[in-house]
Amino acid sequence: MPIENSLSDPFNQPGLDLTDSELRETAYEIFVGACRSSGGGRPLTYVSQSSGRSSDKTSSLPSLQRSLTLTTTSKVKKALGMKVKKKEKESNGPELNGPATVGELIRVQMRIPEFVDSRVRRALLRIAAAQLGRRIESVVLPVEFLQQLKSSDFQTQREYEIWQKRNLKVLEAGLLVHPKLPLDRKDPAAQQLRQFIRGAREKPIETGRHSEAVQTLRKVTMQLACRSVDDYAPDTCHWADGTPLNLRLYQVLLEALFDVEEPTSMIEEVDEVLELIKKTWGILGIDQRFHNLCFSWVLFNHYVSTGQVENDFLFAVDNLLLEVKKDAKSTLDSGYSKVLCLTMNSMLEWAERGLLAYHESFYRGNIDLMQSILSLGLTAAVILAEENPHENGRRKIDDVANANVDIYIRSSMRKAFSQESEKVRINRKSAKSQLNHLPALCMLAQDVTDLAFTEKEIYSPILQKWHPLAVGVAVATLHSCFGQEVQKFVSGIKELTPDVIQVLIAADKLEKDLVQMAVEDSVNSDDGGKSIIQEMTPYEAEAVIVDLVKSWIKIRVGRLEEWVDRNLQQEVWNPKANRERFAPSAVEVLRTIDETLEAFFLLPIPMHPDLLPELMSSLDTCLRDYILKAKAGCGSRSSFLPILPPLTRCKGGSKLNGVFKKRDRSQMLQRKKSQLNTIDDNDPYDIPQLCVRANTFHHIRKELEQLEKRTVAHLKSIGIRDGIINSSRKNFEVSLASCVEAIQQVCEAAAYKIIFEELKHVFWDNLYVGDTSSSRIEPFLQELEQNLEVVAVTVQDNTVRTRLITNIMRASFEGFSLVLLAGGPSRNFTLEDSSIIQEDFRFLMDLFWSNGDGLPRELIGKHSVTVKGVLPLFSIDTCSLIEQFKSIMLTDGHGSSTKSRLPLPSTPDQWGPNEPNTILRVLCHRNDKAATTFLKKNYNLPKKL
Repeated sequence: MPIENSLSDPFNQPGLDLTDSELRETAYEIFVGACRSSGGGRPLTYVSQSSGRSSDKTSSLPSLQRSLTLTTTSKVKKALGMKVKKKEKESNGPELNGPATVGELIRVQMRIPEFVDSRVRRALLRIAAAQLGRRIESVVLPVEFLQQLKSSDFQTQREYEIWQKRNLKVLEAGLLVHPKLPLDRKDPAAQQLRQFIRGAREKPIETGRHSEAVQTLRKVTMQLACRSVDDYAPDTCHWADGTPLNLRLYQVLLEALFDVEEPTSMIEEVDEVLELIKKTWGILGIDQRFHNLCFSWVLFNHYVSTGQVENDFLFAVDNLLLEVKKDAKSTLDSGYSKVLCLTMNSMLEWAERGLLAYHESFYRGNIDLMQSILSLGLTAAVILAEENPHENGRRKIDDVANANVDIYIRSSMRKAFSQESEKVRINRKSAKSQLNHLPALCMLAQDVTDLAFTEKEIYSPILQKWHPLAVGVAVATLHSCFGQEVQKFVSGIKELTPDVIQVLIAADKLEKDLVQMAVEDSVNSDDGGKSIIQEMTPYEAEAVIVDLVKSWIKIRVGRLEEWVDRNLQQEVWNPKANRERFAPSAVEVLRTIDETLEAFFLLPIPMHPDLLPELMSSLDTCLRDYILKAKAGCGSRSSFLPILPPLTRCKGGSKLNGVFKKRDRSQMLQRKKSQLNTIDDNDPYDIPQLCVRANTFHHIRKELEQLEKRTVAHLKSIGIRDGIINSSRKNFEVSLASCVEAIQQVCEAAAYKIIFEELKHVFWDNLYVGDTSSSRIEPFLQELEQNLEVVAVTVQDNTVRTRLITNIMRASFEGFSLVLLAGGPSRNFTLEDSSIIQEDFRFLMDLFWSNGDGLPRELIGKHSVTVKGVLPLFSIDTCSLIEQFKSIMLTDGHGSSTKSRLPLPSTPDQWGPNEPNTILRVLCHRNDKAATTFLKKNYNLPKKL
């Protein structure tokens, strides 16, 4: 799979406050201006416009107006090692309706509109007329543009203001934020320019030939732009050659080399266009070093950003980095070094995402790509090491590639081993076989052997170019990983069995294969492979012997604890596992406890009464742990309740037509329902599985009563007196209490999960959203009834079933209140909707009553008090509600009649018709002008989140 494509841009540093479109326009202006002077220090010349607008494009820029011709071989592509793609149809001229000249091609590639291009050329003509004989490098283009163009040269005033701000931002970036030479913040010219730009942001300046503001700006910018540390090119203005501004502008120009219509291709005219781009070097302060570095980054960034499809770009980067490496060795420029390190770091970080787990990114079909990425990453690493030798420690520069490859091999092998281990675990789990470390380790040993031979055949031939012991490092890493698994396995063995022998044989065979591969790989090494062999610590089988003389009680209880942890991990809580619909693991836990008690009483010891409390306490703890772990992760009421959204007010307008919304809503619900039906039925926390947990806890509770009786019988059978027996009747107190608590928690969690998660799409996400009449409660009732049927079928005990359904009713009533009072800005009600809401709530209560076959009316009435108290508020007119709210607030001391605004009441623990926050929420969802005006005036509530 492709490597993650996020990159840290070395040229886009903080303080460069220019958008991509602003950078493109600025770069295009520099490009056209540089081509107009034809490079080489040629002075500006004036060309008359007597022939009309077309003269802008023809007479003045001969280098840009050369006709496009298709060349058979690109020198640039050839030098970079790129393949030359042949056009399907070759011709001697441009394609129909395509760019006719190089200048037009670049304009299209840089996405510059024709009217902008025309304006730029017109301005350059005026500049040439005003600056006869001066080189383009001796003028500050943004200032000249500001002087030569005014608002009448633009289609709209807004376009003119945006253009003006962009030129000032360029000046700020090039002269103040990223100047060529360091700038003292107290410099008078700098302070004056900052003040000028600040003022222009607040109020656009007047531009044009006779603008005093532009003359002031020219004076200040020339003082800053003409600073120089030497006398070389004394008439050169430094306004766009500070790093990283110059690099970003140059990057934008180089990106024009990629076909705008087909991003994974480079334009056929790359040679000619690149030569023209190089004419900007004088203005941007670019030389061959920066060109090589910037071009390599542009190629690399383009390869990554276009989906890593065109590997030619990556091959080109790899080749170009060789030139960058030569440049880095021959320069001491700290500015270049900083940009170089940022660029190499970004490339190295990206490459290492694939190289540190190369089994995931590369395979037999794309192994050549791995070689290019590895070469690129190692070249970057070596360049960084040469630039920062003090950070490399004692390691020699020549060892950097070897050391990095060593890291890549070990990291990739560890990850590959972890994946193989996980595959074995999943395969065994999916096969529903008993979890057994012995066969799993045998399977893993074979997989590791295959992995080692694959590594040697596919990956090592490439890695050996930089690391002569690539195979040895790989197999030594696998040996270490498997050795850790063997140690864990051996540490858990209590006695030798045929399975133990099987695993030891598999481990021994694997070890021999790995050592043999390491030896063969190390034959021609300096030390004969001793360092690798010494790294492969032999596996130890003697750890199988354990202390069999331990306390019998500790051994049995320890096994039970391990069994609980192991089987709970694979317990799926399947309601079809048995007729009683409780977990098989609970049956096994209880059976093991019963067998342990029987074996305990069969022990030929005289101190059963003395040791029984310790044994019972340990068994009680194990069973309590089973209960706690079985209920862990089930959640609680608070886990599923939605977070109350901030208060908002309705827009006060009309609702959407319910007739048209209903079809869309039905389609949306069908999509969501189909998505929910794809959920894994084996989810251990689905509703049927939670019901099985409740059944299981109830079953444990009943079985503990039987265990108590059998324990008393055992005591009597060995002649224990009644007094001692009576003192031992309080066994399993902790487990019994945990069962009661677990049943309550699971019932509550299942109830709130059904309402707020399983039925979220028809309840919280749908009920009364938009138009109330078209989003009523029927879809929710239909699916809730299906869930109640699942509960009725799955939960076996009547008491537990009633408790669970009661919790579901309580959760649905609470959810209904939340929909009405805290449903967010998507829900709004009118007075006419109150009858719909009351009718829907009656339907909801009737579902739980079920014509007398469901819950008792008294129980339903008890839990519906809160909702019934709130519902009448929705039938009260808005003005009355507002007066009622004000009255309560003033009566309760929340506000004063002299204050213009009432304080915002806090959210209560329980809603109520006389509770101010409840009334306020009804107003928040009231869809009329009076309510929204009141909320706006008193609380300034927003209309949307």
